[in-house]
Formats: sequence, C-alpha cells, structure tokens
Amino acid sequence: MTQTPRSFSHIGLSVPDLDAAVEFYLGVMGFYVLMQPSLVVEDDSPIGMMCTDVFGPGWHSLRIAHLSTADGIGIELFEFNGNHAPDDNFAYRRHGTFHFAIQDPDVEGLLAKIVAAGGKQRMPIREYFPGQKPYRMVYVEDPFGNIFELYSHSYELTYSAGAYS
Repeated sequence: MTQTPRSFSHIGLSVPDLDAAVEFYLGVMGFYVLMQPSLVVEDDSPIGMMCTDVFGPGWHSLRIAHLSTADGIGIELFEFNGNHAPDDNFAYRRHGTFHFAIQDPDVEGLLAKIVAAGGKQRMPIREYFPGQKPYRMVYVEDPFGNIFELYSHSYELTYSAGAYS
C-alpha cells in the first residue's frame, strides 16, 4: 500500500521572552505574524481545555504567538511561566526533536543577521557536494537557544542524488 506524503504544518518553540522572539523571527528571519502575542489561561475555554489536555493540570497560564514562513509553515512560539533553559540544548543523542531547518539562498547573509541579533553560529558553513553542487548548510542557534539549520537549497534538491560519496 502506497502512503500519500503529508505536509508539514508547524513547529512549536519554547522561548524565555515571547516579545523578543517575535521580534527576532520577524526582523531577522522574515517570518510574518498570524496571531500577535496572546495570554492563554488555565480555564474552561476551548483553548484552556486544549492546553490542559496537553500540559496536564496546573500550568496556570502561558503566552503564545503564531508566525508563518514564506511557504506557509507555522512557527508557534510559547512563553511558559517558570521557563528555564535546558542543561544541554543540543542533546542530539536523546530521542526527540533536536533541530529544524530554514532555507535561504543567502546562507551567509542570514547567518550574519542571526549572529548580529544575538544568535550563534555552531559550525563553519559546509558544502554537501563540493565542486559538484552549490548546496551549503550551517547549524545555528536563535538568541533563545533553539537550534536550527540553514540550507541554501531545498531539501529535495539537496538529497536528490540519493547518497553521499
């Protein structure tokens, strides 16, 4: 039985300062706001009940904003009460999500903006197929410790060769 590929909808990121995160993702990354920062409280409203279903009772309140990339992928930003940075924000051996990726043909230019805004470059910019294809990548962090990758080309183009040599 052949499965139909699903599309990616959104990713949720926990940040220590929602307003600063919205400013970063708009001003540096060029995303746009779908829903301005809003307060959600633990109550019997539909969104309050949804959050209690997800987080369990006792979460009290949170702030949330919804952003979008140019291709319609959602970036859901959460600021939780009592939030704290993890001891290791790149526990890549731990099961679960450890990064997402953003595509921009000007990897170097976007990287410079990220670093200027308080983010970090985690490695040198590397080419996937040096001398063959101009596909570049680099791992970075936003100013809040969320790790993501910058790609110069689409995922499909980058991996369409099928294997590394």
